[in-house]
Amino acid sequence: MTSVDTATSAAVTLEDVYAGYDGRAVLHGVTATIPAGTVTALVGANGSGKSTLLAVMAATLAPTAGRVLRGAARRPAFVVQRSAVSDALPVTVRETVEMGRWAERGPWRRLTPQDRAAVHTCMDRLGVADLARRRLGDLSGGQRQRVLLAQGLAQEADLLLLDEPATGLDADSRERIMAVLAEERGRGVTVIHATHSHREAAHADRILRMRDGRLVEAGDAGM
Repeated sequence: MTSVDTATSAAVTLEDVYAGYDGRAVLHGVTATIPAGTVTALVGANGSGKSTLLAVMAATLAPTAGRVLRGAARRPAFVVQRSAVSDALPVTVRETVEMGRWAERGPWRRLTPQDRAAVHTCMDRLGVADLARRRLGDLSGGQRQRVLLAQGLAQEADLLLLDEPATGLDADSRERIMAVLAEERGRGVTVIHATHSHREAAHADRILRMRDGRLVEAGDAGM
């Protein structure tokens, strides 16, 4: 069950959440509170349940038991890993980022001048404005991940969820992405990102550590 609780200062509250795919259990009784306006690093090895937990918080996967309460009525922005996006998609960088405005306008609706300005600002922040006419599938891994993050920012959501946004990227791309996440926190956005990296996790305010689909540790990043 997923619902919205606008009376709380928590961005997301998870209450004994279970979830999985095709009858296979992945999450086992996850309970946690994510304070609004913070950056939370979701840490764990491959297969620990990080991506599944993000999908549950994004409401793209329904829990099989438990509750997910979100503190804002607006739809979260969910940025997937670049490997989850097919190279065969016939879309340009600009078109990809413009899809982030669909949450406001609906699919294939004509964008307003304000929408186009927001799209350009997001591309500029991620350093991909000069790639606007390139096909998404022709980009390097770092470029593609920055485009996907620009698409997430274009949604102007209060909750930004990212699945390993900097994994496998060059140092410049990692630093730019971490800087943008810090800027979003400064704007009052709640950011939750999955990562393997202790260095990336150190930039967060809080850490949730996953193991075998269970939350085994939660606390400040300096714990």
